[in-house]
Amino acid sequence: MVNRDRVVNEFMELVQIDSLSGKEGNIAEVLIKKLKDLGLEVMVDKAGEKVGGETGNIIAKLKGTKDKPAILFSSHMDTVVPGLGVKPVIKDDVIYSDGTTILGSDDKAGIAAILEAIRLVKETDIDYPPVEVVFSIWEEGGLFGAKYLDYSSLDAKLGFVLDSGGSPGEIITVGPAQDKIEAKIIGRPAHAGVAPEEGISAIMIAARAINNMKLLRIDEETTANIGVIKGGEATNIVTPEVFIKGESRSLKEEKLKKQTDHMVKALEAAAEEMGGKVEINVERMYPAFSIDENHQLVVKMKEVLKRMGAMANIASTGGGSDTNIMNGNGIEAINLGIGMKKPHTLEEHIHIKDLVDSSRMVYELIKVFAE
Repeated sequence: MVNRDRVVNEFMELVQIDSLSGKEGNIAEVLIKKLKDLGLEVMVDKAGEKVGGETGNIIAKLKGTKDKPAILFSSHMDTVVPGLGVKPVIKDDVIYSDGTTILGSDDKAGIAAILEAIRLVKETDIDYPPVEVVFSIWEEGGLFGAKYLDYSSLDAKLGFVLDSGGSPGEIITVGPAQDKIEAKIIGRPAHAGVAPEEGISAIMIAARAINNMKLLRIDEETTANIGVIKGGEATNIVTPEVFIKGESRSLKEEKLKKQTDHMVKALEAAAEEMGGKVEINVERMYPAFSIDENHQLVVKMKEVLKRMGAMANIASTGGGSDTNIMNGNGIEAINLGIGMKKPHTLEEHIHIKDLVDSSRMVYELIKVFAE
């Protein structure tokens, strides 16, 4: 079964390779060699050229021993900051960073699990279907790798993304769509001490607009937030311009549209009331996805968990991942929990047991799809 020391050592190796978003060249080089050594056909697409990164997405294929439809496994190569010079530490069967950086289990734990599962497939005398692997770039901050993935190079129509923080057994079947809302609020400058009445404060327009918005938790399926406000240079100037960035998310398209429209109208109304102007741009960042619990992806995942003696936990998420983009591009996919805890923080960690279980989970999925 899973070689515990091997998967731990490989994970420790991977997290020590710097791979911030857009800077995945070094880890891509390592992973390409590992995949080729395992006998997979490997290519790199042109996503990196399109987004200004060091490398594209890695696409690898393992020819099956059985004439079955291909299945896809995917994890992303990039990490968030502070992610340079990660020094992993093992304490009580848990892997941490040294506390000065993130660990990078998001999402190198997924990569390590996929690699270990493929090694098991090659080492054991089992039949297996065609397996395709995608290690994507620049997932953090925009899902750019998945957005520019060369889908024409893939045969799989069913996929598993290993990129959720729940323990192995968590099955994310529902995820929201997100709109990004950016606004430039335009007022009129004036000397704040000599003739403030001649000015129109963009800060005041922004404040009124935000005050009139329903934000944060809207309902069980919808959230919204204003996350960035920039503007102003000095206290003696009535601020002429303010830039705002926000978002809205919902599991339901009609609710997302309603919330986005509400935020846009609040900005427009405040600008009009106070004599200013506003320029607004709304961009759909990713689509929602919803996989039925009776779909074969879920049914086979439950069978795997039963074999492992683990419980299935069907869940939805408020976050976006490559899963959203893949579902929007013809690959039905679910996101699987792999045990990463407190990702994007200095306290990020992963239990070795979850790393081992994630590896077995992928291996068992490959076996189930061959049956």
